[in-house]
Amino acid sequence: MRTASIQRDTKETRIRARLRIEGKGRYQISTGIRFFDHMLELFAKHGGFDLEMHADGDLDVDQHHTVEDAGIVLGQLFAKALGDRRGINRAGYFVLPMDETLAVVALDLGGRPALVYQDRVRVRRVGDLQTELAEDFFGGFVNHVGANLHARVLYGRSSHHKIEAIFKCFARAMKYACSRDRRLRDQLPSTKGLL
Repeated sequence: MRTASIQRDTKETRIRARLRIEGKGRYQISTGIRFFDHMLELFAKHGGFDLEMHADGDLDVDQHHTVEDAGIVLGQLFAKALGDRRGINRAGYFVLPMDETLAVVALDLGGRPALVYQDRVRVRRVGDLQTELAEDFFGGFVNHVGANLHARVLYGRSSHHKIEAIFKCFARAMKYACSRDRRLRDQLPSTKGLL
């Protein structure tokens, strides 16, 4: 089983987290930002990952440190759990309709970080989450797992649906990218021989 645990303490946040890639979609999430918790919960459920994350951040200052650092920790968890990445599919994508909204996420766990993020959200908050921070979460993730990630809402009305659709697509794209191909189990998914 591919698992990882991380304790990350800074002057701004303290985050304790655990991941099992071959999980059952179980989660225990507590960041102090309820809508963000909901996004991480559905990420675990739709990806089939077991995820525990407890974050204590300086929310009296702003949500930024907590959200970005959670992305950093999630990236570190996957990087650690995937190890040398032999035999994985490496890339994945998913297109998801959520009522009137359509979103797509494509990603490549090839070792090089890059993010393109377009959620079309035009409000400052959804629930208690500052919406601009969703992009910072994904930035922290790609920089610490080593991934290209493109997330885009094609159209939609509800800001809640736009962000939720992206997280569900992210979960399912990661599920496929992390999955192993038995035929290639001893090979790195790269012609370079290095990720």
